[in-house]
Amino acid sequence: MTNPIPPGGFRGAVDLSSLVQPQQAPAAASAATEDDAIVFATDDQGFAPVLERSRTVPVVVVVWAGWSEQSVALVDALAGLVRARQGRLVLATVEADRSPQLVQALQVQAVPTVVALVGGQPAPLFQGEQPDDVIDQVFDQLLQLAAQNGVTGTAEVDGAGEAPAESAEEPLPPLHQEAFDAISAGDYAAAAAAYRTAIAQDPRDALAVAGLAQANLLGRLQGKTLDEIRTRAAAAPDDLDAQLDVADLDLSGGHIDDAFARLLDLFPTLDAAGKATVRERLIELFEVVGTDDPRVVAARRRLANLLY
Repeated sequence: MTNPIPPGGFRGAVDLSSLVQPQQAPAAASAATEDDAIVFATDDQGFAPVLERSRTVPVVVVVWAGWSEQSVALVDALAGLVRARQGRLVLATVEADRSPQLVQALQVQAVPTVVALVGGQPAPLFQGEQPDDVIDQVFDQLLQLAAQNGVTGTAEVDGAGEAPAESAEEPLPPLHQEAFDAISAGDYAAAAAAYRTAIAQDPRDALAVAGLAQANLLGRLQGKTLDEIRTRAAAAPDDLDAQLDVADLDLSGGHIDDAFARLLDLFPTLDAAGKATVRERLIELFEVVGTDDPRVVAARRRLANLLY
């Protein structure tokens, strides 16, 4: 059976690319996994560009294994169904054995597992093989929710429907493109610098403000592992830096309410400097998720009550 896609916005950031050392890209098990603009392989180290891509085009992520005939069959089926959508969806294939951090962060319990990414926010779709008509229904629902969240881009294909072509998206402003390229390369400090310059030129550039918050989040998590962050926080519940790291991790993994609750619960116990630090971090995380998101509205209201 398929899982319902959670309601509400998908905006957010998931930092998975920085958690492991570079690895060799997985080998294709069939023609469906050959890289192009619509269907492509990724892994722990190469996931940051996939997250960025999901800000404009919904990404279907399938976690599979070469030893599983069911996995290989599903990858082939998904590739055909995604291509039939004429660029309105793209498919990223992740070989589970080569991407342990993605398996953990996406909470994969078995292969194959299919997850959606919209605006960097993951949502579970289904496990195991599904009939084509069921997958099509899931894709319809995914596209509807993506549209509600402003993710309506299209990756073009040529007349045969198989080869990549130029993106249908309008070019990004130069500084935004510079930031995008830096994030794709894992240079989050450079991305943040580009976004800060864009904001200095136009303080009303909301996309740059949100991009800066996301680049800062990715930078803070870079080089840290899930186990390291959670172990440190559990061992030192009064360590503000450790709790801030867990909040970043929770939000990056889509556990938005948990991230906000952790910091808001901690807030009354802190001194003035600690409260200022938490307030600044929350405001930044609000930008990552989206200031009009209901979860942000509720957390902002609670923060205001704590302040006044």
